[in-house]
Amino acid sequence: MLHKITLLFLVFCTGGIFAQSIDSGFAPYTVYLQNEIEDEKIAGAVSLVVKDGKVLHQGAWGFSDKEAGTKMNEDQIFHIMSMTKPIVSVAAMMLWEEGKFKLDDPISKYIDGFENLRVTTDASKGKDGPTVPANSIPTIRQLFSHTAGFSHGLGGNTLDNDIAKALYYVPQKDITSRVKTLTELPLIAQPGDKWSYSASPDVLALLIEKLSGEPVDEFIKEKIFDPLNMEDTGYNMSVEQAARMPKLYKIVDGELVRDMTQAPANGQTVFGGTHGMLSTASDYAKFCEMLLNGGKANGHRLLKKKTLALMTSPNIGKAQYASGETFGLGFGISTATPEDGLGSKGQFYWSGAYSTFFFVDPANKMYAILMTQTSPYTGSYGDALRKYVYEGVR
Repeated sequence: MLHKITLLFLVFCTGGIFAQSIDSGFAPYTVYLQNEIEDEKIAGAVSLVVKDGKVLHQGAWGFSDKEAGTKMNEDQIFHIMSMTKPIVSVAAMMLWEEGKFKLDDPISKYIDGFENLRVTTDASKGKDGPTVPANSIPTIRQLFSHTAGFSHGLGGNTLDNDIAKALYYVPQKDITSRVKTLTELPLIAQPGDKWSYSASPDVLALLIEKLSGEPVDEFIKEKIFDPLNMEDTGYNMSVEQAARMPKLYKIVDGELVRDMTQAPANGQTVFGGTHGMLSTASDYAKFCEMLLNGGKANGHRLLKKKTLALMTSPNIGKAQYASGETFGLGFGISTATPEDGLGSKGQFYWSGAYSTFFFVDPANKMYAILMTQTSPYTGSYGDALRKYVYEGVR
């Protein structure tokens, strides 16, 4: 095994020469990222791994704009997509700590429109297909844990396609408008019966607005971004910040090409919980540092340790999740060490649609982040992050 010392060295890779801080045990991970770029599977990437407060792997590889030959830099601002969800979940739990709601309250106690939900009996018939009444009103816990019966529109059946179109392709004025649309669509399962990746965090975003009296973007900036000094994270970026946004790429017929569906870095009016935020690897690391430290970072306590422990414990009731995994309040959670031994029980994590990833491992006092801008989403990069990081530290 390579001797583990932290080095500062110059690495020649696709896109140019970069100064990088890399533990020698992470050389295979660096080579992997370089090869993915050279093979034109991704245009570029930024990675950051921290253990025991020390940076073990940090750098930028490849291009932020391949056609222009613009190198990827560590301060690039990425669309983090569903990595918005954990941030909004933390914000909502800050209000729970204040006693603003109980987790098992029905959401109808705070937001109208959830009293008469219906559940599909045939998803192949779409949004206008046969339904039955919901047997209960979704609770706030079920919103956090994706067991409320809602969909994200990603399942590929007719109903999912209708849901995606209604929520994300038909213009919405604000988060109130999007949530109203959600309540008018059929559920895909009875509340509490099934874990289904969903748009529920959008309802949490509206709940934040209702209970705080502030727009969710302002509340999160005040309660999370400012205390953690996350200056490059939010729903809308300045002109200077927008210039640091990498281009989005996709694979078409085996070729890496620009994906012109990339959303702009500003002009956002729907401050949702599902997606919409932009951030840098270093900014998101400040959020991960807070999570790793039991709710405290940069001299500020955002959450109590008990609250974060609740969020990273199973909260899905009788619903089923992946083997060896479960879901808490805003995070996926490993309930066992993976069969390959490369992981840790109690690790929690999530990812974003443009292939961005993070995990936090309290047992090993470690977190890791990988940012790309590649569609469609593939979990292979998140799996590679896990394997190379744990190979690098053992």
